[in-house]
Amino acid sequence: MSFNTFGHLFRVTTWGESHGEAIGCVIDGCPPGIEFTVGELQAWLDRRRPGQSRFTTQRREPDAVKVLSGVLANDDGGDTLTTTGTPISMVIENVDQRSKDYSQIRDQYRPGHADYTYEAKYGIRDYRGGGRSSARETAMRVAAGGLARRIVPGMAVRGALVQIGGKTIDRARWDWDEAANNDFFCPDPGAANEWAAYLDDIRKAGSSVGAVIEIEASGVPAGLGAPIYAKLDQDIASGLMSINAVKGVEIGNGFAAAALTGVENADEMRAGEDGAPKFLSNNAGGILGGISTGQPIVARFAVKPTSSILTPRRSIDANGNEIEVSTKGRHDPCVGIRAVPIGEAMVACALADHYLMHRGQTGRG
Repeated sequence: MSFNTFGHLFRVTTWGESHGEAIGCVIDGCPPGIEFTVGELQAWLDRRRPGQSRFTTQRREPDAVKVLSGVLANDDGGDTLTTTGTPISMVIENVDQRSKDYSQIRDQYRPGHADYTYEAKYGIRDYRGGGRSSARETAMRVAAGGLARRIVPGMAVRGALVQIGGKTIDRARWDWDEAANNDFFCPDPGAANEWAAYLDDIRKAGSSVGAVIEIEASGVPAGLGAPIYAKLDQDIASGLMSINAVKGVEIGNGFAAAALTGVENADEMRAGEDGAPKFLSNNAGGILGGISTGQPIVARFAVKPTSSILTPRRSIDANGNEIEVSTKGRHDPCVGIRAVPIGEAMVACALADHYLMHRGQTGRG
């Protein structure tokens, strides 16, 4: 299987399967001299970790990350590690696999899953939790994203769940602090309370729902990206689209821009006190012509309903027999919840990558 690597200069290769011994990644191209701690990487991973509420899969994985190479410990004996510029290898052991939960579907194609397409392409598939196609792989993206956040000076990346099923937040009540106080990364406390009862009903009915996640990156300098084949929004969209179950991505106003006039959509400018342009709106989501404007980067992505559900769905098996499939095991009734830290990581990696490309091309960072 090819194509396990993303990025141009900040390159991340992930490996491992959902029910294998471990998952891991190798980061190539990280500059030397970047300081971080394993604890801060673990903090990002803990936000994605399963089994933290009744609204996510109950698989019990500590997701304890180990850094195996590419760093030096400081002489003072503290926790700080410094990158050396050589490949950084990280690993997370799998400790709570239940492969027997999937034995009944080893020859069945689950509707909405990649079972059929994987077998059509490779002639073989790992039926144990989806193998390589499982969202378990994304834990390593979050680990890599934790390091990527350190590369762009002054950059902060944060995300929130803005829609679950057909229920959206009230943007007038948006509070970033609130997103850390509930099980949904929801910035609207009123919506979070409503979603809890809604998702309980969905889960009890043996079904699932999709979601929309919004990512904001602030402190991004103007000038990152390129006008044609290395557009910043192109690579952000590619990274977000590579996340399991994602079916749509938009930057700034996205599809809503199609309903606006040119007068409404234009991000007007005035001269700021520091001489730099001051934008009066951010309909473009911080990117114009594939290049960052210095405004916050805003991206949203849509996640489909979890395909693994208890309600029987019609399908076929590997022998062409018509069957009904009901997926047992431990699954998220809404995979969009844990997609928030994954989306943050992919945006952070794309921005770190473009920051390094910009620095290499212009000599400015």
